[in-house]
Amino acid sequence: MKKFFRENGGLILIIAVLLAAVLGVTGAIFNVNPVSNILGVLTTPFRDGLNAVANWMEDGYNYAFRYEELEEENQRLRERVAELEQDAREYEDAVSQNARLRNLLGLQERRFDFEFEEATVTVRSSTNWESVFTINKGSSSQVEVGDCVVDEYGNLVGVINEVQLNWSTLATVVDASTELGGRIVRTDDTAVLEGDFSLMRQGLLRLSYLPEDTELISGDQITTSGVGTRYPSGLVVGSIQSVLTDDSGLSRYAEVVPAADLENVKYVYVIKSFDVVE
Repeated sequence: MKKFFRENGGLILIIAVLLAAVLGVTGAIFNVNPVSNILGVLTTPFRDGLNAVANWMEDGYNYAFRYEELEEENQRLRERVAELEQDAREYEDAVSQNARLRNLLGLQERRFDFEFEEATVTVRSSTNWESVFTINKGSSSQVEVGDCVVDEYGNLVGVINEVQLNWSTLATVVDASTELGGRIVRTDDTAVLEGDFSLMRQGLLRLSYLPEDTELISGDQITTSGVGTRYPSGLVVGSIQSVLTDDSGLSRYAEVVPAADLENVKYVYVIKSFDVVE
């Protein structure tokens, strides 16, 4: 390399002088500083890199700041949606309750002597041995053993058989322990409504001790008779599905379909007091 510069040093010097002269003339003609251009060419990549980094950092800052704003806004929107959903649920509950009360009003207008306590079915216990509901009202609401429980339409759901402070249980109309006086509306005859283990599994109850001369037909409505004054009269229990003869062949009985929807009823009404109607 040293040999190259010794042998060609003069030529290189002449080329450098000529290049400087050309750059000087060019700068003079076009009013351009060649040194500045060279520096500009050399520093441009660095300036571009610095600008790119600065822009990236600025974009990252703006994104982070904007992200926090969007997150706060999303949180506000989620809270508002939750409030609206709660309002909708409360509105639906209010509409449903008003509808139930309007339905119950029909019975209340017919039997203004009834004093009701609204309750909710919290537990259903339907097995081969029993058909019992638990409700969320008890002695603190003056609920007592023996009180009849109806749905919003006045159909008999069952009878209270155990009472605690803030809850009670009721034996439904199909429970094997059920026994109350029944009345056949069309004929005005009386009989006995009974729970039956075999019929309970089918969601039915039994109407026994039918008068011998009574002609019953499918669909005949059965209500409580009120005989004995223990239960109010006129509560709809159900309708006759079929009339059969017992195993002895000496007496007849009817299978009764409950009017209340025992599988789905949720809100019930305890009749806490009533006037005896003879």
